[in-house]
Amino acid sequence: MGALYNIFADSRASFFLFGLVLLFASAMSTLAHAKTHHHKFVVQATPVKRLCKTHNSITVNGQYPGPTLEVNNGDTLVVKVTNKARYNVTIHWHGIRQMRTAWADGPEFVTQCPIRPGGSYTYRFTIQGQEGTLWWHAHSSWLRATVYGALIIRPKEGDSYPFPKPKRETPILLGEWWDTNPIDVVREATRTGAAPNVSDAYTINGQPGDLYNCSSKGTYTVPIDSGETNLLRVINAALNQPLFFKVANHKLRVVGADASYTKPFTTSVLMLGPGQTTDVLINGDQPSGRYYIAARAYASAPNAPFDNTTTTAILEYKSAPCAAKNCAASKPVMTSLPAFNDTATVTAFSNSFRSPNKVEVPTEVDENLFFTIGLGLNKCPPHFRARRCQGPNGTRFAASMNNVSFVLPSNISILQAYQQGIPGVFTADFPANPPLKFDYTGNVSRSLWQPVPGTKGYKLKYGSRVQVVLQGTSIFTPENHPIHLHGYDFYIIAEGFGNFNPKTDTAKFNLVDPPLRNTASVPVNGWAVIRFVADNPGAWLLHCHLDVHINWGLAMVFLVDNGVGELQTIEHPPADLPLC
Repeated sequence: MGALYNIFADSRASFFLFGLVLLFASAMSTLAHAKTHHHKFVVQATPVKRLCKTHNSITVNGQYPGPTLEVNNGDTLVVKVTNKARYNVTIHWHGIRQMRTAWADGPEFVTQCPIRPGGSYTYRFTIQGQEGTLWWHAHSSWLRATVYGALIIRPKEGDSYPFPKPKRETPILLGEWWDTNPIDVVREATRTGAAPNVSDAYTINGQPGDLYNCSSKGTYTVPIDSGETNLLRVINAALNQPLFFKVANHKLRVVGADASYTKPFTTSVLMLGPGQTTDVLINGDQPSGRYYIAARAYASAPNAPFDNTTTTAILEYKSAPCAAKNCAASKPVMTSLPAFNDTATVTAFSNSFRSPNKVEVPTEVDENLFFTIGLGLNKCPPHFRARRCQGPNGTRFAASMNNVSFVLPSNISILQAYQQGIPGVFTADFPANPPLKFDYTGNVSRSLWQPVPGTKGYKLKYGSRVQVVLQGTSIFTPENHPIHLHGYDFYIIAEGFGNFNPKTDTAKFNLVDPPLRNTASVPVNGWAVIRFVADNPGAWLLHCHLDVHINWGLAMVFLVDNGVGELQTIEHPPADLPLC
């Protein structure tokens, strides 16, 4: 019997060793395929001519938009950023989880001090478990008007897309152009307290398109051929405007968003809030020719001024039956875009997103948070002259979450202060609920219009399961707000209009296959509910991705504690982390 036991024990040990060898071999195989990509970004002023005028625009490596970075899931990026511009700058890798590498996240005065003119900083991070389309952009003042580019994450080597591989892939960056220095635009708005001037054009891959003056020659062309499929990686890099996107006479099959795959669905129109990405397959199934690709504003705020122009590119069949010289003369087929205020189309599109399979949504929550989001108006301070209070009725515009208007520190980053226990930089008392309950989407009393300035964070224990109700308000004006969370993806489990009602609206929660996103478009005069697990230590900004709103204070910070052991602890700050 003892001998039999020994044989059994020996075989079990051998099986265990064999399992370890397999696991090690698998890990080595993954590591062997993973690559480290080194890039150099030089931020500098570059002459850029658009709309008949040349401006000294801030660019990366002299390119507008900036360079496209292409990596595989599991790869590491090392990007040295050298600042040769006259402004402070940081780079944010929008949507990258930054597991334990919060020092590389990029928002100015949140995870780092800015890179001063003449300085440099090297961002180092590994992409873990993300595939699809993300992007990078400046996260300092309004520099991201021209400092941005695509970040494409392909499957690991040997893996494939969960859809037939397309013949081509084309990044489509939707941007916003001012016919002046955008930094001057935001500085003037900050000085006067009024809303900043709206943009003069939208762009597709840096070009306004042939509906604008002096723009026809540069109009961007997307190639396709009869019978082939092109994967369009659409990114809304505009500063302040959600955008509709269409291709004349062609259907779009949505297969991904924010670097997560989606259950495929077909649509004729996309709507992307600033910060959002959408991957779509387009088939060359129309008569050979030229077709307009077009984008214009979704303007949800009643009576608020906006840029009402339309940017275009051209989908061109390579087999189009015309000589090259005549092709340019033939007018592309035009498309009709939704009305500027077509919220019904936006809602139908938003409600179409699902994860491809059942997902592990936290079913129990440890932190049940309720954040009101929206605009406000500050009374004119007694020592300010009238020209500094040019908002409505002699006020200054503000924005807030739970009536706190976020103020960035100016002499150290929040993450440094949090990690090093430096007092006086922020407080950890951001309210879990609005200080006052009211009819959020009704006629709001003017006594509630003035938020309180503060640099406030909310502490989360490592591993806590978090639910946040993002409740839009009609203070000053209701609006669709693209809310972005740094360091995390989250499940959008429900959205709706009016005031969120926990007694009835929980019945709408999708805990089976909700979409995984990093930026949620909170409906105009409505709400969205998100859930995530706080498994990434650091200081993580939650903010509206309309840059005018973050300037006014529509932001807060989650302070996530370290867990247990090295793998649940933030890495040490890099030696070259910029000093304030």
